[in-house]
Amino acid sequence: MSRPSQFSDTREHLLATGESIILGKGFSAVGLAEILGCAGVPKGSFYHYFRSKEGFGVEMLQRYFEHYDARLLETLDPSQGDARSCLLRYFSGWLDNHRCEENSQSCLAIKLAAEVSDLSEPMREALAEGMGRVIVRLADCIRRGQQEGSLCTRLSAEDTAGSLYSLWVGSALLFKVQHTQQPMLQAQALTDAMLKPGDCQAG
Repeated sequence: MSRPSQFSDTREHLLATGESIILGKGFSAVGLAEILGCAGVPKGSFYHYFRSKEGFGVEMLQRYFEHYDARLLETLDPSQGDARSCLLRYFSGWLDNHRCEENSQSCLAIKLAAEVSDLSEPMREALAEGMGRVIVRLADCIRRGQQEGSLCTRLSAEDTAGSLYSLWVGSALLFKVQHTQQPMLQAQALTDAMLKPGDCQAG
C-alpha cells in the first residue's frame, strides 16, 4: 500500500491515488472509502483538503491538466523540431497509447468526459477549461508552423486545432467501444492530410 510519505503532502497523495483508481473504474463507481483505504489516509484528512467528492474530482482534473500541459509544451517546443513534426509526433503518441485495449494508457479527460459532464457542472467546467487549453497549445504550434513554412498558410490555426483534437478524442472513444485500432489509424491518416506542408496554394 502506498503511503503519504511518498508525496510532498497528503493532498497530493490523495489526488494521485484517486486518479489511479478512477482511471480504471470511472468516477461514479469509486467511493471515498476505497480512495482513502488505498491511500492509507483517515476520512477526516480528506475533508480537511476537499469539501466533497465532487470538489475532489474538480481538483483531480485540474491537477491532471496541469501535468498534461507541461508535457504538451515540452512535446511542441521548437527545440523538438519544426511544428509539423511536433504535431505529428504528438498525435502519434495517441496511437501508441492505444495499441490494444488491455494495454492502453487511459486519458483521464476522455475517461470522465462522457460520464461526469451531465452529472457535475463544476467537473464539466474543469474538463472544458483543460481541453480548451490543449486546443490553444495546438493552435499556437500551428501558427508557428505557418510562420516557419512547415504548415499550410491557408489553415485557420484555431479551427484546425479544434478539429484535430475533436478527431482524436472521438477516435479514442470509438477505440474503447469497438476494441479496434481502426478509428485511431483513420485519425492518423486524416491528421497527416490536414497538416499539409508548405503554403499548399494548389490544394
